[in-house]
Amino acid sequence: MEQETAILALAALAQSTRLETFRLLVRHSPDGLPAGEIARALSIPHNTMSTHLNILSRAGLVASQRHSRVIVYRADVPRLRELMLFLIKDCCGGNADLCAPLIAELEPCC
Repeated sequence: MEQETAILALAALAQSTRLETFRLLVRHSPDGLPAGEIARALSIPHNTMSTHLNILSRAGLVASQRHSRVIVYRADVPRLRELMLFLIKDCCGGNADLCAPLIAELEPCC
């Protein structure tokens, strides 16, 4: 992942509604949720939610698909994986023991 791509993704997540939205979509992966359901679940007005979803989409963190009048949003889990790897890639400096606790924390959720 390029540094600019990571900065764009991190900037998109650096806002509470967008972070909550992304986490909600990750929990509903791979099926995703319609935009209206996301707005209701987070008690956000539809037009405000649309703006947040567009920012997440431009950052490459969510994808959308239209089904007649409904737009379903899905978290881009491979992009999340790329972002996480970008952030921790240099964490152990060749010493796997330093990253072992992090890996142990991730194992139950994956």
